[in-house]
Amino acid sequence: MSTIRRSLGEHQEAVASLLTPVLAARGAADPELIALAAAGALGRVTSHEILTAIPLPPFDNSQMDGYAVCAADLADASSSRPVSLPLGFTTAAGDAPLQHQPGTASPIMTGAPIPHGADTVIPVEQSIPPRFPRLSRRGESPPNGTVCFAAPAPKGQFVRQCGEDAPAGTPILPAGTRLTPARIGALAAAGISEVAVQPRLRILLCSTGDELSGARVGDASKPLTAGLIHDANTPMLAAALREAEAEVGTLRCQDEAEALQRAITVAAPGYDLVLTSGGISAGAFEVVREALAPLGAEFVSVAMQPGGPQGLGTLTLASGRIPVVCFPGNPVSALISAECFLLPLLRAYAGAQAERPREERRLAHDAQSPRDKHQLRRGRIESDGRVRLSAPGSHLLSELAAADVLAHLPPGRDAFPENTPLEVWRIND
Repeated sequence: MSTIRRSLGEHQEAVASLLTPVLAARGAADPELIALAAAGALGRVTSHEILTAIPLPPFDNSQMDGYAVCAADLADASSSRPVSLPLGFTTAAGDAPLQHQPGTASPIMTGAPIPHGADTVIPVEQSIPPRFPRLSRRGESPPNGTVCFAAPAPKGQFVRQCGEDAPAGTPILPAGTRLTPARIGALAAAGISEVAVQPRLRILLCSTGDELSGARVGDASKPLTAGLIHDANTPMLAAALREAEAEVGTLRCQDEAEALQRAITVAAPGYDLVLTSGGISAGAFEVVREALAPLGAEFVSVAMQPGGPQGLGTLTLASGRIPVVCFPGNPVSALISAECFLLPLLRAYAGAQAERPREERRLAHDAQSPRDKHQLRRGRIESDGRVRLSAPGSHLLSELAAADVLAHLPPGRDAFPENTPLEVWRIND
């Protein structure tokens, strides 16, 4: 069986070409209405432009603890001739606005509505004395006493005007905006309790391998018997997909092609994409290649290390057609493949930054790399800012877990001397 050979960039383009229509179709599906206070709202993407139905703030209110007054009453105030005003009614946050009597100073708390007739606020620290007396509660008579002011104040000082943040009908968030804590807060302030969001991409994650232990995905409750390993790929890839805001279902299959075909045919309806790990290399028992090639998947060799074996295509099943992306089974290869080919597309769909943060770092030591491959090495940033690379083995998952960066050693050379500048992607932040 001949194998198509591609560069890393060519395969990125091939996966994007396969999935762009899928993402567009999913984004055009009916939106999902979710409660803004629900834990699942964070990170979702708005499907429509959202307008505020009320002005923000919804009423004139005080920016400070102090006194609501008429600016005209303090026009002649000076340090040599302070103006003395009798105390008026007190207004606290949550109270309905009161009527201010000209020629008085109404105690007011931060966020409280400005009394009708007042037009400015003097912070309590700028009054004489610079503290409140014992104040009356709402409904009680104003306290006896006066307060003095030694300077005039402009009209509107420390008053948050109704609609100052956003008049009624103002767009709060455009369509396609990712919900962050601040954006959720802005919607809640506008009285919005539910929001229409873009539906998540639904991915069926299929892991294969007779060497995997456990009847259930991620089952590590039983001791390993000879020749078996725990399944790292399913929980690892599922976590990566969910971090990119995908909805994930899992499927475990053993190394038998017809059983895999049947399992995917039964499980695929309701999903937008099938993602497999394992079974696509050059071994004698590559079940994914054997099962999915007749259904429409193609398998390629990408000039990268780790992650050279790759697959993709559109499967024609009895239950319909569905795109498939196939990653190698070695855990490091699988996760690096996801970082290179799939996760950027999912993040972009979810309104997040598509690419990992990228920067240039110098090598802390000499390094070797196959001349004909784009090598991606795990690395850690040292105290001097240079990057130290770990070994290139595709099975060293613990080193990937401890890494700060993925360092790119591009093809075309095999020697990278100490202090060579490399592009690195920040991971595990």
